[in-house]
Amino acid sequence: MKSFSESYKNAGVDITAGYKAVDLMKAHIARTMTEGVVSDIGGFGGLFELPSGYKKPVLVSGTDGVGTKLKLSFLMEKYDTVGIDCVAMCVNDVICCGAKPLFFLDYIACGKNIPERIADIVKGVAEGCVQSGAALIGGETAEMPGFYPEDEFDLAGYATGIVDKDQIIDNRQMQAGDAVIALASSGVHSNGFSLVRKVFDIDHITKEELTKPLPELSGKSLGETLLTPTRIYVKPVLALLEEVKVKGISHITGGGFYENIPRSIPKGLGARIEKKNVRVLPIFDLIRERGGISEHDMFNTYNMGVGMSIVVAKEDADRAISILNANGAESYLLGEIIPSEDAVVLE
Repeated sequence: MKSFSESYKNAGVDITAGYKAVDLMKAHIARTMTEGVVSDIGGFGGLFELPSGYKKPVLVSGTDGVGTKLKLSFLMEKYDTVGIDCVAMCVNDVICCGAKPLFFLDYIACGKNIPERIADIVKGVAEGCVQSGAALIGGETAEMPGFYPEDEFDLAGYATGIVDKDQIIDNRQMQAGDAVIALASSGVHSNGFSLVRKVFDIDHITKEELTKPLPELSGKSLGETLLTPTRIYVKPVLALLEEVKVKGISHITGGGFYENIPRSIPKGLGARIEKKNVRVLPIFDLIRERGGISEHDMFNTYNMGVGMSIVVAKEDADRAISILNANGAESYLLGEIIPSEDAVVLE
């Protein structure tokens, strides 16, 4: 007998919509399959065989969500990019210790399961997995009527990566004089959107206003700019690790420069950042001007155009920048490591 419950449907949960959503997303999930996957979608757990070639394999896990950036997705009625954000927020964390992402799982909670919308969300998740080389081996869609509005949802994810124990990136070899390299961001990424929403009064703005071209954004609309998905740095960083000794990596998320760069720097050292070197994106100038936000608060909230920072020896800086640029990650010299009790010094 085919699974169906009239009573459950009358309570607001249509399990047949869930089946349709799974059918619609299968083609997207298939794009992410890698050699280690040993299970199919639909089981109670995703199975993945650890790859060979690691002397002392260590698994590295990360989990995150998209946050209130989803409000823009609702307003724009565009759902196929926030999944990239979800993957990016997890795999960009995992790569900070040198771990190659293996697999990813997502969790979607919604007020009403609209199969086409769920498939669009998973399409973005799958694209993020392809960009990072991770397999999408499972997930969960929870229809929760009365808990979420019918036209809203939440999205979170979980990634697992692998690294040889002897190759884990830590900061023990970092020293004064080392170079700090910036990897350019694609925009606001997925952080600071509570402030973004306040600055632009997003909760009361119309779709027409969001889609209007703005000269301050080179003719792009505010909605398009803010929904630009988070850049995924995994493959360029893995290419760099093959050729250059990396001493520290920071994923610059909520908390901006002041909170995230220090996470990869040992006590007694700091990062001196040349402000003139930071290639600030137009959206951050617009946020600062419209919101009357101080420079300190901007650098303490947003990535300001720098989605990741990497520390290498000074003599390796030019080579590292060349490798990163060749692999699709716009990179440039951001500053240097100095003896300091202040973890970040902006000059």
